[in-house]
Amino acid sequence: MPDVDHLQELAGLPAVDFQSGTSAVRPTAGAAAWRIRVDPYVDEERTWEEEFAAFLDEVDPAGVRALIIGQWGEAYERDSSFPIGLVVAAAGRLTSLEAVFVGDLVQEEAEISWIEHGDVTPLLTAFPRLRTLGVRGGSSLRLPPVRHESLRELVIESGGLPVEVVRGVLESELPALERLELWLGVSAYGGDASVADLQPLLSGTRFPALSHLGLRNSELQNEIAVAVASAPVVAQLRTLDLSSGTMGDEGAAALLEGQPLIHLDALDLHHHFLTEPMERRVRTALEPHGVRVDLSDRNTPWDDQGPEGRYTTVAE
Repeated sequence: MPDVDHLQELAGLPAVDFQSGTSAVRPTAGAAAWRIRVDPYVDEERTWEEEFAAFLDEVDPAGVRALIIGQWGEAYERDSSFPIGLVVAAAGRLTSLEAVFVGDLVQEEAEISWIEHGDVTPLLTAFPRLRTLGVRGGSSLRLPPVRHESLRELVIESGGLPVEVVRGVLESELPALERLELWLGVSAYGGDASVADLQPLLSGTRFPALSHLGLRNSELQNEIAVAVASAPVVAQLRTLDLSSGTMGDEGAAALLEGQPLIHLDALDLHHHFLTEPMERRVRTALEPHGVRVDLSDRNTPWDDQGPEGRYTTVAE
């Protein structure tokens, strides 16, 4: 996953690695997004459970607003239900928690397709005030339909997002949701959702507060662009992100020939396969109206990679 790095921030708070027993001056509990992680090769005598227990003892848990679950051991052997269970068990102490990210691992720790998950909805049940939930990795991930009154941002990063997860998200009742980002990925790594599975979202009836939509990192990026071009949900958006996938001229042309996009603040198409003339068409159509367009990272198809030689940013 070459385009994925450790989080630098979460919910507007800088990411800070918690290290137990340090004498260094720490930020106050609510001034950082605290990352808890252990390296099974370096910290052989330290478990994630022990590090998290130390965190609860050394940082005022009642003031913690954001928590990042980093490496908890060998992520392909033990799934995320282990650290999630520990966080849920501490809900009575983490009374100010508003943001959680699960699986902040980079390639040196585990490929994105190797990060094993389970059901992440216990976090939503245990923390009714949660505003932001992020997950990296799609393997064995489960997110059955849930109702949550406070969640404003949901991000799922994957090299292949199972259709059952997509359906679970779109069947959930999330009246406050403003930002939704799904990395749909490729079929070779479990990304089996079709454009038809996205229709409840594209209809504009699911999430009334939605203003940012990201349907990213897909081998179906052209088909998604065609569907988005006439999707009612677009009228309510301020930002649209169709980046990191296999989009070529056909997808970009569909966007330009569909409903007007000049109400958007930003359109992100970075990592694409557009020709230079099509890039100019997109910019000419949108930038004079104040739309910020990201067309960085233009790629050339590989002969042996994916449909028509195009590839997503993240797969394995």
